[in-house]
Amino acid sequence: MNAAVKKATFDRASQHRRSLIGKIHVARKQIGIVEDDYRQLMLDTTGEISLTKCSEAQLVQMVDALKSKGFKATKPKRADYPGARKARALWISLYHLNAIENPSEQALEAFAKRQLGVAKLQWADQGKTYKLIEALKAIAERHGWSQAGSRFACHYRVLALQRGLCEAIRAKLDARGLCPHDWTLDQVAFRLTGHELTTPTNSEELTLLAKALGEKLRGSLS
Repeated sequence: MNAAVKKATFDRASQHRRSLIGKIHVARKQIGIVEDDYRQLMLDTTGEISLTKCSEAQLVQMVDALKSKGFKATKPKRADYPGARKARALWISLYHLNAIENPSEQALEAFAKRQLGVAKLQWADQGKTYKLIEALKAIAERHGWSQAGSRFACHYRVLALQRGLCEAIRAKLDARGLCPHDWTLDQVAFRLTGHELTTPTNSEELTLLAKALGEKLRGSLS
């Protein structure tokens, strides 16, 4: 096993251990177990009196023991820092573009794991999230959605990107003979989806239009 593979394996194991230990601390607080009772439970369950001395299997046993005492694990929160939000918005947009098949959070997490080497996006080094975003942008570019200037987050650039997404979906509809090449986006919006765009167009309208056009595109491929 080379050094890179060993490091990746070690990192995943460390992340899982941290996750289990974090869950145990949450469980202690949730069920209100006092220190002496907690230590006795750990000793009875694992033979150890410190989480740091427990193996991964013993940590799992400790979580199960706390569940038997009333602990109910809650669904983990999804990552909500700026890079994660941007990646999520791109992921959903790529679904509308029919560039990916599954828009779910789980599918995004799986893709992020390959790019960042962490099992959960919320565990990622935020300074490295750009790698995930750049990978998503590359998919967008391959499917005709230009990302030029996308690092700028001003209102007008966001609108231009959203309109560009709708135009890219429209081009795919055109390629399938579902709308004439000379139709404007406004005509496509109204005639294919019933959306009547305002002037100037706002972000909410373009978000709804991308979703509606995406549904038309995927429907034509089924």
